[in-house]
Amino acid sequence: MKNISVKKSFLYACIGAMFMVSCKKEIEKVSDTFKDTTSSSETPVVEKDSIKKDSVVQKESVPPAMQENGFYNAFVLPKDKKLRDSVYAEFSKKYSEKERYAILALNRLDSKNRFNADTLVVPAKIDTTLMSYSPFPMQLDILSGVKKFVIFSYPIQAYGVYSNGSLVKWGPTSMGKKAAQTTRGLTFANWKKKLSISTVSSEWKLPYNFNIHNIGGIGWHQYDLPGYPASHSCLRLLMKDAQWLYSYADTWILNPGGATTKAKGTAVMVFGDYKWGGRKPWKKLLDDPNANNISVEEMTRLLEPSVDKMIKEQDNREKVSDSIKAAKAMAVPAQSEVPAN
Repeated sequence: MKNISVKKSFLYACIGAMFMVSCKKEIEKVSDTFKDTTSSSETPVVEKDSIKKDSVVQKESVPPAMQENGFYNAFVLPKDKKLRDSVYAEFSKKYSEKERYAILALNRLDSKNRFNADTLVVPAKIDTTLMSYSPFPMQLDILSGVKKFVIFSYPIQAYGVYSNGSLVKWGPTSMGKKAAQTTRGLTFANWKKKLSISTVSSEWKLPYNFNIHNIGGIGWHQYDLPGYPASHSCLRLLMKDAQWLYSYADTWILNPGGATTKAKGTAVMVFGDYKWGGRKPWKKLLDDPNANNISVEEMTRLLEPSVDKMIKEQDNREKVSDSIKAAKAMAVPAQSEVPAN
């Protein structure tokens, strides 16, 4: 019995020893795992603290934001405001003022709203006139008889200007938001004013306002371009574009007293639909440099039903304008014949 008891004690001791070794190994394994996890999780914290205390670490905080992949490149802006400021500082060093203006315009942004994008689409080669990146055809034969024409595309939030079928200018716009969309179709420029006050809020000043829907109070003018359709039906423009169009387009001609229209102004068309909630059209340029292009065939189909009316109103305006000039010319000699006292 004594031998059996000794054997049992020895067996229990061996089992206990094995259990202790096993437990020790598991504890060491868990400990090592914890150390690895702690080490990896602490690394970002150290980097974060070092970013705050040591500006030298900014090399990691401000990565080479440009991702070059073709005709258009992506300039990535981080979410953190301090990092965005640093990245934009690098952006300002890399590009001149005119180049930054062009890049923001391609992204439907003005300088005030430059941080509204998480990624800026940047051409590999900068053309400050923007004409190299035009989504509109450079020539439209169907408009060869139309002296002045302005078109606004809802799908790509851009406008184009044609003179006798040749594209002379294009640029960004911010049209009516989803709840207050800009009226589509053909219309004609009406009156203009260098500084108008919005009918929605008296605090909204509208430089170089050119009305195209008199009853609806819709027109183009300078105002914020936040990178998406945001207006209350109007067609927002960059300041330089608003000034240019203010001088370019013709107003209507009213009968004496202003009660009726004698002749209409420059033809204007708004067309298409914006993909609300979808990927911004200009970001598609990163995958396909022709993603926003509108073909000659598409433009021809769109304009063909309206060209005759454009030319008819244009001819009428020229006749009215010529008759007014003739009347003024006749009035000058009549005044000169009045005898002096």
